[in-house]
Amino acid sequence: MAGGRWRRAGSTAWRSVAVWVACTLTMMILAGLLPDFQLKSDDGDSMTRVAITAALGAAAFALLSAIVWPLLVRALLLVPALVLGLVVFFLNGALLLIALHLIPDGRGEAGLETAVVVAAVMSAVASAAGGALAVRDDEAYRRRLYRLADRRRRKGQDDPTACPPTPGTVFIQLDGVGHEALRRVARDDVMPTISGWLRDGSHRLTPWRTDWSSQTGASQLGILHGSNHDVPAFRWYEKDTGETQVSNRPTSAAELQRRAVAHTGDGGLLTVDGASRGNLFSGGAEQVALVLSVAARRGKENRSRAGYFAYFSDPANAVRTALSFFAEVGREIGQSTRARVCKQRPRIGRGGLYPFIRAFATVVERDVVVAAVIGDMLAGRSAVYADLVAYDEVAHHSGPFGRDAEQVLERLDRSLALLVKVAEHAPRPYRIVVLSDHGQSPGETFRGRYGLTLQDLVRAGCGLPVSRKAGRTRSGAEARAAVRAALHRPVEEPTHKTGRRSEPVVLASGNLGLVSFPDVPHRMTREEIDARNPALLPTLANHPGIGFLLVRSEEHGSVVLGAQGAEVPIAELADGEGPLADFGPGAADAVRRTDSFPHTADIMVNSMYDPVDGEVLAFEEQIGSHGGLGGAQSRPFLLSPAELSAPVPEGGTLVGAEQVHHVLRRWLSEGHGPQVPMAVTPLPLAAAHSTEPQVSAVENSLRREPGGGSFAATPPEPQDNSA
Repeated sequence: MAGGRWRRAGSTAWRSVAVWVACTLTMMILAGLLPDFQLKSDDGDSMTRVAITAALGAAAFALLSAIVWPLLVRALLLVPALVLGLVVFFLNGALLLIALHLIPDGRGEAGLETAVVVAAVMSAVASAAGGALAVRDDEAYRRRLYRLADRRRRKGQDDPTACPPTPGTVFIQLDGVGHEALRRVARDDVMPTISGWLRDGSHRLTPWRTDWSSQTGASQLGILHGSNHDVPAFRWYEKDTGETQVSNRPTSAAELQRRAVAHTGDGGLLTVDGASRGNLFSGGAEQVALVLSVAARRGKENRSRAGYFAYFSDPANAVRTALSFFAEVGREIGQSTRARVCKQRPRIGRGGLYPFIRAFATVVERDVVVAAVIGDMLAGRSAVYADLVAYDEVAHHSGPFGRDAEQVLERLDRSLALLVKVAEHAPRPYRIVVLSDHGQSPGETFRGRYGLTLQDLVRAGCGLPVSRKAGRTRSGAEARAAVRAALHRPVEEPTHKTGRRSEPVVLASGNLGLVSFPDVPHRMTREEIDARNPALLPTLANHPGIGFLLVRSEEHGSVVLGAQGAEVPIAELADGEGPLADFGPGAADAVRRTDSFPHTADIMVNSMYDPVDGEVLAFEEQIGSHGGLGGAQSRPFLLSPAELSAPVPEGGTLVGAEQVHHVLRRWLSEGHGPQVPMAVTPLPLAAAHSTEPQVSAVENSLRREPGGGSFAATPPEPQDNSA
């Protein structure tokens, strides 16, 4: 034991000296290359004296980085993470200037800009040298990875000997990667780690179907907390409170999590020794980092940014991520410029702050979340759930099947490979499960094809003024003609005086639209809508960009409306028939389930879907979208180790995020010590989506790159549901 400790101490000392020498040589080389950086007096010094000066400067910089840098990062935790990523260069440069001033006789000198460059290069060299030297030493490799861990571990978890021998489970959510997209990149070896798993049979690939609301808020709430009841879309208007719930808004995420816990009577999937990283919801985990539902808290309890501190407290990590950040900004600018020059279609605008938003999602968020997961594995936690949003963000703007998105998947695969390597050094065996919350369906935007937004179409149907630009389009003229035909009068003469409160609230979530009338306290019926705005429903149902509508009827209960007067009571809905003919299996049950929600909108609008090319029309500015029914967006995946039981019996179908929650709970109990307590006994899959509100135990007891915009009574929200 004592001999082993001495060997480890000697190995550590040797590596420290080697890194110091590498940094000293780097400073000497940079001093020779950069005219504004010097390591000698004005009268000149010998090479030996310059080397000593460089060695002193490198040592001072290393000490300051180890002692002062973590304090600086902790002080900057209140600064937005994106800003923190941008200022790390200047902080590092400031530390180097201080280190140079500590050199005796004032031989070290550099301008601020030069100091930033020198500090960045030295941090990168130190990181590369330390990592290369540690690779051959498993214990050193483990300790280096351990520094990336979340520093706020629960007492007793730091001791590997206290870790149980039973396997832990890591769930990695690849946000927005559909079953079809994963199979494609696995076939083409774009993701070699996943391709290898599928080839050697070590993992099992299983598709599953989302609910009507195919977006991160609904899916992840159901997966982590067992209930996504009353989540009709990414955002929706609630008449009883007069508020709009937005899944990726901290206050809304906290409220949705509270409702789910109250609905199930259970804390969530991760209540037993769990960690939640980069998610919308905590899943009941005590260890959280970058979790939106706790981001609205203040005080010592707010640990949502703990992951940033743990990662950026190492200046080498900060510099490496910052360099990758700016490289990603340049990559996005180059890709968007190429798309414009080549006149690619469909295409949307990708200017403004988007290159920086993309770089944050694909670099900063990825690096911080992966580092937190590494720390969890090395701490031996039993269950970890982490969300990587990179693909979803890029696919929204570049398309789900393009080269831009494939490059993101290549880099995500490298993150998976790193986790596999870390598992070899963890104090307990780990099973890595990869899954997604939804897919993405390609297609141009509704506005791009027809020249008007869903808001314009709704306003036209209500006899309200629309923008001149929309009114001059062919589709706008057709909408106005439909209004005139229904009202038998010009649209400029509405049947009643409309104030701001009476104007409809129109929200969008991918290709799912929601129309609510805020001055009516209850969910309006078809008859009430027709009496108030007789042209609205015909205008929407007969538009070529609309697939179907869901409204409540006094005569038939709720009904689904389609083109040419098609009307089907939801009790009689069947897959492959009527307005839902093109939307595939499970569409009828999904619509019936959403109809039972208390906060379903007055009018639910799903865009058209072309089953031949798999395209939908997003009601927001996305050429890869999700949120409604139609195509790949409703078909995510589960990729699980073969040692775990099959998610469903052979020939069965996994339907809904709530059933995925049951599967993950079952896996946590297989070969595990303490079982995660079940809130209810799961029903057979066929009963999971029963439309009877008092029959399905799943319905009553169990159950995230961007959402939609608010077009009327409420101000617009940021368009981002990939979190």
